[in-house]
This record gives sequence, C-alpha cells and structure tokens, in this order.
Amino acid sequence: MTTISTGLGTGTGDPAVDAPRDARAESLQRTLRLTKRAYTTRRVDLGRAARLRTDLAPRSGDLVLARVGEIGQHQRIELPEGRRAPLREGEEVVVAYGARYAPDQFAAVVPADLGPCSLVAGGGVAGEVVAAHAVMRPATALEPLGILADADGRPLTVAEGGLAEVAPHELRAPRPPVVAVVGAAMNSGKTTTVAKLVRGLAAGGVRVGAVKVTGTGAGGDVHSFRDHGAEVAYDFSDFGHATTAGVDPERLAEVLRRGVERLTADGCEAIVVEVADGVLQADTAALVAHPAFAAHVDGVLFAATDALCGVAGLAWLEARGIRPLAISGVVTASPLATQELRAQVACPVWDAATLADAAHAKGVLAALREAAGR
Repeated sequence: MTTISTGLGTGTGDPAVDAPRDARAESLQRTLRLTKRAYTTRRVDLGRAARLRTDLAPRSGDLVLARVGEIGQHQRIELPEGRRAPLREGEEVVVAYGARYAPDQFAAVVPADLGPCSLVAGGGVAGEVVAAHAVMRPATALEPLGILADADGRPLTVAEGGLAEVAPHELRAPRPPVVAVVGAAMNSGKTTTVAKLVRGLAAGGVRVGAVKVTGTGAGGDVHSFRDHGAEVAYDFSDFGHATTAGVDPERLAEVLRRGVERLTADGCEAIVVEVADGVLQADTAALVAHPAFAAHVDGVLFAATDALCGVAGLAWLEARGIRPLAISGVVTASPLATQELRAQVACPVWDAATLADAAHAKGVLAALREAAGR
C-alpha cells in the first residue's frame, strides 16, 4: 500500500521526508476537528489519533478517515448526537469498518485492503458491497485515506470505546425480568414492539431499560426507546461493536449478558431486548439458540409481517423450546391479517395499543416475576 498524500503525514520511514510526530498529530487533529464523525465512532476518543496508517488491512471496528466520493443510497451520515448531516462529494468523514446484513438494503463485508469501498449504513459503516436489494441505489462511494492510529501506531477501534464491565457489587439479585423481541425479518416491527412495551411499562410507573443487542450501528432505535419512556437505553455499539454481522455467537452472547447486567446496575425494574433481523438470519438464530439467551431472557415476543409469517415463526420458536408470550409486529396493523392469525394460533396476538397499555404491561411483568419465583 503506497502512502497517500493528504497533508497529514502517514509516515514513510524516511526521517528526511517525515514530519516530526507531534507535527503530524497536530495536523491530523486539526483535520478531525473539521470532519464529520459517525454515530458508530461516538465512544472513541479521537483526541488519541496521532497518525494515519495506510499499511494495514482493515478489521471490523477500525476507524477510518475517508473522502466521500459519488453520493448514492446514503445521502446523509448520522452524527454522534443522532442528527443526520448531509454528505458532500469531496468532504472527509470518520466511520468504522464493518460488515452488514440487511435483506432490505445491503449485504457487505469488511474490505481486504484500503482500496475504494462504500458507505453501507448511514450510522457510519464502511464496507464492500456484495449484494443489494433491487430498490437500492448504488452505495455512496468512499476513498479511505488511512486508519486512525495513536502515537504508537495502534489503530483506534470501536471496541476500545465500549462500556466497562459491571462490577459484581453493582448487580442486585434477583435481576429484573427480561423480555426479548425477535422477528421474522428486517422491518417486521421489532423496534415498534419494543418501544410500545416500553411505553406501557413506563406509563405504569416501572423504571424500564432497553437494549438492542444485534444489528448495524445507528441511533434511531435507541432514540425511539428513550422517546417511549426508557430511562436507560443502549445498543451493541455501547459494548464495542460497530455492527454484529458475522460476529461469533459467543461474542453476541456477551453483548446480551453485558447489556442485561448494565441495565440491572442502572436500577431498571424491567428490561426489554431487541434482536435484529429475522430468526432465519444466521447470527440471530445462533444467539436465540445460545444458552445465554435462556439464562438472561424470561419471555419472548415475536414480530410478524403477516398471518402466515406469524404461524411459521411460532412453529420455529416452539420447535426450539420457546413458547412466546405473544405475536405482535406489522401484522397487527391490519385487522384482517390479525383476524387470520388469531384463527390459526392459540398464542395471544398483541397490537400496539395492547403493548402500550399500562395495566397490560404491568400484568406481563407480574406474570414473568411469578413464573421466575421472584
């Protein structure tokens, strides 16, 4: 990989050519102060960035300074505070490398080198597109200028900005009840189901927390949880992942454990968990089958897109020993589809109004506590 001329200095190894390290660091810091950084990078201290590395192969979570090329599907980038700022060709951004699995958008992998790549998620993920939904425009182009590194040349990564492990003395026993929402697919209504249940619990005076444990880095879901009454909300990026696509099941289980423990330490009386994508997606299926899921989850809601999907999803879960509390999701937006579903299953079907009802939500919580003997 050749050194890219950015005016920042990447280090060639020739003292006659290289600027002094502190001068390079100051130049880079001036650049970063004027550069849009993405939501995925929000927990990383960019003040530690002292140089650009162009001699490394990217890894998931590495922070990269990139120049925006032709604008495509993503015309805006989500900033750390959640505002979506417009992108302009030729400007520079700080994003994180990562894979993506989004059936309604892009499938992407971490590139093998620092060659041209794409912005595959508006929350700030750089990847190589390998497939796209037919309705997607071409992905916005990125030209990587280098991986951000500290003064010793160590790459800055999303992992280093993750929240610390909860100390044992911060945990209370028993932990609060945990409800997980899984679904049929992307856009099946999982986030709305979480948000409405959070609304019902909060309206009933319950201190509720929420965490999205898998997915692609973006703040919209977490903001929705808070908007609906969650006193505390996190996602996987708070625990060191820009994206969870292709992440080992053990590490996904660790995100679930840490999310539940953190919300427990925060004093939450109930916890609602969102698992991204559909149950047929490999990462989701692996997490649901992992022993940690049974250990940390007391009840499951299934978000379905239509009646047949609800029937199939219920069967899929029950075959794995999981009897859902109810089916919800997009299907409940249609009275006719809901009627079809109820005619086929004995499992309850809860629409948004039911989930958001304080008395109903508190009843669900009481039932979970009773079942767990708490």
